[in-house]
This record gives sequence, C-alpha cells and structure tokens, in this order.
Amino acid sequence: MIRFENLTKSFWIRGRQKVVIDNLNLTLPSGRSLGLLGRNGAGKSTLLQIIAGTMSADSGRIVSDGSISWPVGLAGAIHRELTGAENVKFLARIYGVDTEELIAFVQDFAELGDFFNMPVRSYSSGMRSRLAFGASMGIHFDTYLVDEVTAVGDARFKRKSQEVFKDRMSRSSAIVVNHSMPGLRQFCDSGLVLENGGVTYFEDLEEAITYHNDLMK
Repeated sequence: MIRFENLTKSFWIRGRQKVVIDNLNLTLPSGRSLGLLGRNGAGKSTLLQIIAGTMSADSGRIVSDGSISWPVGLAGAIHRELTGAENVKFLARIYGVDTEELIAFVQDFAELGDFFNMPVRSYSSGMRSRLAFGASMGIHFDTYLVDEVTAVGDARFKRKSQEVFKDRMSRSSAIVVNHSMPGLRQFCDSGLVLENGGVTYFEDLEEAITYHNDLMK
C-alpha cells in the first residue's frame, strides 16, 4: 500500500510557479503493477522520485507499509565517483542484503566487463542504467519504481531485462513509466494517469490508456 496525503510539488520556471502535483490524496493498492501515464512534462518522473524519497515534496507526505526501490531508470542511487562494484556493496549495506550475492548477480546481469571495477563517471548512460537496474533486481522490494529502463540496450539485453522484471513482478508491486503502450500492457494490469497535478487510478489498465489517449486529442 502507498498512500499520498495532501501531497504537493511545484517548480519555478522562468519566474512562474508550475504545480506538477496538486494536493494529492490517493491510496494505491498492494499487489498491482501500475502503468503511470501522462503527457510529456506532466511530472511522472518527479512523482517517482518523490515516492522513492530522492526528491522532497513542497508539502504533504507519502505513507507505505512496504519497501520501495529507487527509480531504476534514473540511476538516482548510483554515485559517479564510486566504481560499479563499490556502488553495489554500498547498496547491499544500506538495504541489508548479502553483499557477495548481490555483487555476483549484478556483475553477471549488467554485463559491464572491466567497467564494473571502474568509476561510474566513465560509464555511458546505458551502462549506468544497466548497473542500477541490475542492483534493484538483485534486491527484493515490495514495490519497484521503473522509468523506461527496459528500453536500454540491444534486443538481447531488452529481453533479458524483461524476463527478470516479469519474475520480480510475480511477487511484488510496481509503478512503471513507459511511453510504449505495448510495453505497459506487457508488464502492468492497472493504471495511473497524471494530468494537471492530479492522479486518477484505474483498476483496468485499458481504461487508463483510453482516458490518457482522450486527453491527448
């Protein structure tokens, strides 16, 4: 369960205040994989970061009864000056999981080769995403936050990412941002639509997609 209580977030852009989350009150159920829809600039990635705790809201709060991952595709939990291996060790200590098991999983999954022991500042954006995705998939979370990460890499790596993500979704919830409707249909069963600072929950993903498409007309 994730509950938003009077949640508000805004930014100042060219001297004007833009509200992206406007006094949101909503409870999301456990055990659902939610596709997060909204027009470009609506605030989808911002909302994921607030849920993860990597960005502060202006007011209000988020209450959850389970563990929540960082926004995977944003690689927000990765430190540029540490090596890939050092980042994984740090995350293992923070989340209380076996260090050697997590290192072995990420090293095998992310396919970084010698770069795994090099500073993350030397990585491409795709390599950083693979490292973050591998680390998050190696840790059990009750809810995974995913921001377009399965689009990273070549066709073989995409298939590999999708397979491990499907396995995690069989046991956990998720909130997924993906601009591909087939991608959302592959992973999600319910939907959220973010529009004008409000979030509407749909138990049926297809209803969410229809509502979103109507807004885009």
